[in-house]
Amino acid sequence: MLALRSSCEHCNVPLSPESGEAMICSFECTFCITCVTELLKEVCPNCGGGFEKRPVRPKELLIKYPASTTVVHKPVAIVAHHKTIKA
Repeated sequence: MLALRSSCEHCNVPLSPESGEAMICSFECTFCITCVTELLKEVCPNCGGGFEKRPVRPKELLIKYPASTTVVHKPVAIVAHHKTIKA
């Protein structure tokens, strides 16, 4: 089950469980859409994979399966990240 992390790993902007701005990779690394498109160039800095829009969990299921409250804040070294992206 997705953890529904509460913020962008890079910029730490809050991402509510119903946010349409949350993007995840196949390992559930979580970033906001702005960081994904403008800074990360659609490549996950942790695993090298791509991103998809994070699904929204229905409100009635959030009661039984709440979103994570753990903050994962690991700002990306953008210049180094761009050097690892294959052109």
